[in-house]
Amino acid sequence: MNRRAQLVTCGLPYTNGPCHIGHLRTYVPADYYVRFLRMCGEEMVFICGSDNHGTPIVVSAEEAKKSPREISEEFHHHFDATFRRMNIIFDHFGMTDDPTNHQRTKKIVESLIANGHVYAARIRQSFCTRCGRFLPDRYVEGICPHCESPARGDECDQGCGRHLEPGEIKEPTCLVCGTKAEFREQEHYFFRLSEFSKFLEAYLEGVAGTSNARNYALGWVKEGLRDWCITRTLEWGVKFPGREDLVVYVWVDAPIGYIAFTEEWAKKVGRSWREFWCGESTVTHFIGGDIIYHHAVFWPALLQGAGLAPSAAIVASGMVKIDDHKFSKSRGYVVWTNDDYLDQGFSPDYLRYYLLSYTNHTKELNFSWKVLAERVNHELVNTLGNFAYRTLHLATSGYGGVLSGEVDPAISHEIRRTIEEVTAAVKAYEFKEAVDRTMTLAAFGNTYIQTNAPWKLEKIDREAAKAVIRNCLQITKALALLVAPAMPDAAQRLWAMLGFEDEVFSHSLNEGLDPLPESQLPKPSPLFVKIEEKTLAERETLLQQRVEEAKKRGKKREVLTIEEFSKMDLRIGRVLSAEPVPRSSKLLVLKVDLGDEVRQIVSGIAQFYNPGEMVGRDVVVLANLQPARIFGIDSNGMILAAGDAASLLVPLREVPPGTKIR
Repeated sequence: MNRRAQLVTCGLPYTNGPCHIGHLRTYVPADYYVRFLRMCGEEMVFICGSDNHGTPIVVSAEEAKKSPREISEEFHHHFDATFRRMNIIFDHFGMTDDPTNHQRTKKIVESLIANGHVYAARIRQSFCTRCGRFLPDRYVEGICPHCESPARGDECDQGCGRHLEPGEIKEPTCLVCGTKAEFREQEHYFFRLSEFSKFLEAYLEGVAGTSNARNYALGWVKEGLRDWCITRTLEWGVKFPGREDLVVYVWVDAPIGYIAFTEEWAKKVGRSWREFWCGESTVTHFIGGDIIYHHAVFWPALLQGAGLAPSAAIVASGMVKIDDHKFSKSRGYVVWTNDDYLDQGFSPDYLRYYLLSYTNHTKELNFSWKVLAERVNHELVNTLGNFAYRTLHLATSGYGGVLSGEVDPAISHEIRRTIEEVTAAVKAYEFKEAVDRTMTLAAFGNTYIQTNAPWKLEKIDREAAKAVIRNCLQITKALALLVAPAMPDAAQRLWAMLGFEDEVFSHSLNEGLDPLPESQLPKPSPLFVKIEEKTLAERETLLQQRVEEAKKRGKKREVLTIEEFSKMDLRIGRVLSAEPVPRSSKLLVLKVDLGDEVRQIVSGIAQFYNPGEMVGRDVVVLANLQPARIFGIDSNGMILAAGDAASLLVPLREVPPGTKIR
């Protein structure tokens, strides 16, 4: 047993939009790792939080006419709740905009200044003459100076992927008003990153974790590092010490959030955050492959410069594709964790299993509804679920439960070997190998029970049949413990069917070798349920519709003739009632008075309007839209709204319901 507690963190979700399956590529493996090592007897602390600063949140807040804090809190609670629904359970989940992180960030920056690692310099920065302000990174688009691809102000996101410093982008354009920006000088502060090259080379040669993180970062270091601008011209964020007009760059205060969240957790439990961040480190970071540079270059250098301990391990995941297409919200290749998956009644265990077992952790993962159904139906239902149910059914129906006796040494050997191999794989961050080896034990059990056929054996040798079932129950117990970190819900149900009344996670993995006590067992039930063809078809159709809608939005606007426009029957409608649609967080079903009739319309505005505030509103309705059935509810018309925040189109003066727009 490792006597020192280990701290595990996950890259912070950005509070600028809802959770999708791409996020879970990092969080599910980290949760599996933490749960598994706890069952090995290790003390694990699991820390995360939301990333609340930076320009995109300011932009979103302006569009929604809310404060950045309001937007951040909304999505912070969304991610916290979504992670819990997925059985991703952190010991603490904080916010980078909370006082602890503001204070810790300022202290670390002050330490860097005191240690001579920060200096001031005047730099060229994009300035919009129309908006009359310097433009932060995400308010700028232009051309990458390295590869000539279209780029954001801080990153060449469509080309070479390089980080861009303020003033580097070519042909800058203001994203707010579309005006060509000009470069003007402004004072900013720089971290002397270039002075940490030798330290980083030595650090990266020895850091634990995955090779993709280590090798990618080493490549950047060996190319040569430049000093790093760590301030931005924004009002939203952590104020740079002594400057009210500048904030600390989000990629400084966000990773410092790991320390701040550790402080908040430590205060709750009576521990010290210093045991993890000072001296010998036991910190492991689980991150996405797109933020390796920040965690394996910037972050260890900042920690070293501030006199803190650089992290012990960096575990980077591969990216996610959807149906063999690059993940893209704008192109429709996205699967939302709540709306598309959990809200439709799918088990979190199925998705956790898929994310862990589909491919090696560092490789690209392709999500496909079809493949998900195949993996669930063939592996979980037919292999693991089938073995567990057959074993428990035979034990309860023929013998009343667990019978006394010795477990076959060959069975104990197979269980012991499985536990050892799975443990080695998890500690090497080979999560697919670990889950596959667990499923191999289930396949072994199926072969064993089928070969020995206790239902036949009992007719000629009842004691021998009892021995077979006893061996199968021992395998089932071991499987319940081994699958628990991957599929907590299924493992707990299986544990209860084995006659235990406590939590499966209160037991160690090695207890899979301890014989089951003689006892009566409850009547078993199937552990998993198949994903039916109809359900699969519905999910695939929805994804395809989303892609097609995105394609239509991407096409150039067509010019309409007055005759074509006149075909649209646009009228003023008055909302008489509004009700939420069950199992949907986005839809309201409205009854709308159109003057000569009342229409039922399903509208995707629930995230922006409460049902009560819709009643009595006058809205614009497209009345001759082809009727549709949405979530099983008939919809006859469309409420018109503008923008991502669904700003309703309304008349300036009161007019009777049914009035035509022309």
